Order: sequence, then structure tokens, then C-alpha cells
Amino acid sequence: MFDLLIDRGRIVDGTGQTWFRGSVGVEGDTLTVLRGDTSAVAADRVIKADDKIICPGFIDMHSHSDLMLLTDPANEAKLRQGVTTDALGMDGLSYAPTSPAHLEELLTYLAAINGTPPPDVRWGRVSEFLDLLNGRVSCNVVYFVPHAAIRVEAMGWADRLPTDDEIVRMQELARQGMRDGAFGFSTGLTYPPGAYSDTDELVAVCEAIKDFGGFYMTHARYSLGDRLLDPFREALNVGQRSGVPVHISHYHSPVEGLGVRMVSLVDEGREAGIDVTFDQYPYPAASTVLHSLLPYWVHAGGPSLLFRRIHEQSIRDEIGDTVEPQWGLSLDHYIFSHIGSKKNKEWEGRSLVDLAEHQGKRMVDAICDLLIEENLEVAFVARTGNPENIRNIARHPAQMVGSDGLLTGDYPNPRTYGTFPYVLGQFVREEGLFPLEEGVRKMTSYPAQRLGLKDRGIIWDGMKADLVVFDPERVEATATFEDPKQYPVGIDYVIVNGRVVIDDGVHTGAMAGRALRSQ
Repeated sequence: MFDLLIDRGRIVDGTGQTWFRGSVGVEGDTLTVLRGDTSAVAADRVIKADDKIICPGFIDMHSHSDLMLLTDPANEAKLRQGVTTDALGMDGLSYAPTSPAHLEELLTYLAAINGTPPPDVRWGRVSEFLDLLNGRVSCNVVYFVPHAAIRVEAMGWADRLPTDDEIVRMQELARQGMRDGAFGFSTGLTYPPGAYSDTDELVAVCEAIKDFGGFYMTHARYSLGDRLLDPFREALNVGQRSGVPVHISHYHSPVEGLGVRMVSLVDEGREAGIDVTFDQYPYPAASTVLHSLLPYWVHAGGPSLLFRRIHEQSIRDEIGDTVEPQWGLSLDHYIFSHIGSKKNKEWEGRSLVDLAEHQGKRMVDAICDLLIEENLEVAFVARTGNPENIRNIARHPAQMVGSDGLLTGDYPNPRTYGTFPYVLGQFVREEGLFPLEEGVRKMTSYPAQRLGLKDRGIIWDGMKADLVVFDPERVEATATFEDPKQYPVGIDYVIVNGRVVIDDGVHTGAMAGRALRSQ
């Protein structure tokens, strides 16, 4: 007898192969594929799929749910999209392994991206952080050792290259994180302190995780060389020199026509024997923290020195117009998505230019004053993407789906609430960019393969019951830039580890998620 029977649907099993008619039985946290007549199959509950799609749960290869899961464990923004596993520790910007003093610095520095934990909840090792989530959230999580945490632990927030001893310490911490269950090493090379590194440092840390089967997950160094392809060439170089696989985060560029060249670069890397993959979200906009617009040297020494510097008028004069975007786009396109306090909340949904003009201030003064007032907790959405590039890149077989979704604020990038249904509804159904089976593969078996999850991502007998039931004719993202916190339609049921979490479009409150571990 099954605990749950999902009866008579079109099974898209995650492998990329064409769909077939069948049912899925669930006993405990394990699934069984059933073919033919199921009228005699006994189950405690039956969900009539009615010819809808039954597929594996979606794996978000790039999320920023890290601390929001501690205060909002239901994670409806993701579960309602069909996401059953969130990847944490992205862009090198997370919090374990660490020590108490450095944890508090990281919490201040990253609050606008990842949120803040309850005041009485703290941790040190990766294993301790994962224990806080295991069985206490609605989705599964996987974790990556973040560059910021281990660099700060080894050498503080120094704007320099590490000594040999500091490299050894970073390697030790990376190995500890892998032993605790992390899946790889992540970097954010346009954010201090990761921006202070060089390629040799990255290779050395990657060498430390190689024997654990880890891979290199990178937000590339966009300031490098030609600022177009050279940032990604460095990522390939790290993989080639260290011998670990490479995964490039949110692979995209707003520069017209660059998408084709970026795809060719991946092909060249793979032909040279480099195991390189990437993730991508489908919306033409980025999102990050406001203090990322300040020059790297302003961040040196950590948050306390950053605050001290931006108070000084001479420092602001030196910063001057360097706060302008990298590709020359106007800050009119940079829209506040999250501001920590109620006092300035009214500016969410409005641009940086709106704020500066309203206050009658230079841009640098408006930014610095707001960062001081908000204790750095400010994020924005940059409407700077290129839809043609996105589509050229999305077609590539090495592409996976990652939302890069920030859960903070009232005006997040719509990718936070809409990435996966947008791919299914817009890219697959409306545009025919690739078949449904390929779209599902990019969200399920392919990321599971990259992570080394042997029991998820495919509907085969004995696999874990992370499942989604959706209507391919109705599935659609309803989130927009103007109204981004809108749940999708057409995703009716989501099952995590055998438990129904989204039931006919309603969250059941089940905390069925697990902290998945690599070791």
C-alpha cells in the first residue's frame, strides 16, 4: 500500500527523454513508477493528475535563501514554483565556516542579500548551519563553502593577496566545510573580500576540495581584462589548473550580441577537456546590494572601516562618479528592491536617480547617506539585461536554471517568484525555445548530476519522492517588475521527500525539507 498515489499523468522523468503515460506511487520518501491500470492500487491518498505533467522537483542552482529560511521556513516563493531543493552559499557570500566575531561582520555586510537570522540563532561550522535547516524548512538545501567566509576567517578583510600560511588556512577551512557536507567552493569576484583575490588563490582552494568531489561555483570577476569574456576565461583557467569541474553562476551579459560568443566559449572549454556548466535566470535584470557600487578600496578592512570611510567628505569626493554602472547604463535603471528600515521603505520600487534628485544630492552622497542610515541593508534591481542574449545562452545543453532570487524587500527581481514557471510557460510553451522534456531536464536531472545527487532529479523506481505536478497549458509566471511578489499559476502539487507541501496550489505548512550533504 502506498502513502500517496499520483494517478494517470504524463511523466516527464527528468532525463530529457520523451514523456510517457503513467502513475507514481510514494511510500515514505521513495517513489515507484506504475504503468497501466491502477484501479486496484491501494493508497492512503490519491491525487488525480488528469493528464497533467508529473516530473521531478526542481533544483534551484543559485539561490539566496540562506538566512530567510530561518525566519520564513515555508519558502513559498520557491515551493510554489516547484522548487524542492535550494542551493545556498552562492557568490561566495555566506556564513560558514566562521567564528563568532567574523559571523557578526558577515551578517551586517550581507543582510540585504540573505536576510538576518533570529537574534539568538548563531553557528560556526557548515554542519552546525545545516543542522539548523534539516527537517525545519519546506525544501531541501545544498550548501557551498563561501569564499568570503573562509577568506575573512584566514586573513580578515585585507585588500591584499594571502600569505602561504593564509592559503593553507583557507584550504583547511574548505576541506572542513566539504567534510561537513558542502558540495563545492563558491566565489563572488566582484564583491570584496573575494575581489581582492587572484587566480592562484582560487586554484589553491579548489585543489583542497578536489578529493572530496567538489566543484568550483563562480560569480565571475567582471572587472577583469576586456570585461566581456576574460572574466569567464579566468573561471575556465581555474578549472583547468585545479582539475575540478567549473560551474559559472548566472551566465549572462547585457552587451548586445555577446551571448553567442559566451556560448562558444563554453564549447571551447568543453572541447579542451574542461568540465564546465552554468546556470541562468530568464529575466533581463540583475539584483544585488547597494554597497557593491562603491570601489573595492572603500570596503577594505571590513564593515566598520567601510562605515568610517563613507562618513568622510574627502572619501566621498574621491569616490565621485565611480558609482556609475560598469557598462555605462544610467542609474535610472537601478531600482531599490529592499531597504531595511520603515523610514526609507517608501523608496522601494523607485530609482537611485529619483532618490538623489529628490534629496538634491550628488549620487555618491545619496548612496553613502542611505547606507549609513540603513546599516548597509539596501539592495536594488538593475534593469540592464539583454533578452536575446538570454535566449541564445538558454538553448545550450550545458545550461541549468537558477533563480538568483533575493527574498528580501517588497520589490525583488521577478526572478525570485517566477523563474521556473517562466521557463516552462514562456520559453517552452510560448516560444518553443526547447522541448518541455529538455526544459525539465535543465531543472532536475542535470543539476542533480552536477551536484552528485544520486537519488534525486529523475523519476525512477527507488528515487526520493521530490515531485511536481503542473499543467503545461496553464503554467505561467505572474510576477512582473511592477508587481514582483506574485505566485505563479498552473503548478498544482509539490511533494518533498514524499510529503505534500503544495496541495492544489496551497502550502500545507509541511516542513519536509532536508539538508542534503555531499559526504
